[in-house]
Amino acid sequence: MSQTFEFYDARAKEAQKEAEGAQLVMVKERALRAEAVWRGLAEQARNVSREREKAEAVRAARREAEQALQAEKA
Repeated sequence: MSQTFEFYDARAKEAQKEAEGAQLVMVKERALRAEAVWRGLAEQARNVSREREKAEAVRAARREAEQALQAEKA
C-alpha cells in the first residue's frame, strides 16, 4: 500500500510534538530521529507523486500523437 505525503507529514508532526513534550533526553532524541525519517519519507512520497504525474503526461501526449497518426492513415 502506498502512502501519501499527507500521511507521512502527519506522522512527522506527531513525532515533533512528542519531542517538544519529552522530559527525558533519550525520548526527545528518539522522537527527533523519528521526525527526520517521517519527513524524509514524506518528501520521497511527494517526489514519486510528481514523477508519476510527469510520466502520465508523457504517456498522454504519446497516445494523442499515435491517435493523430492513425487518423491521418484512415
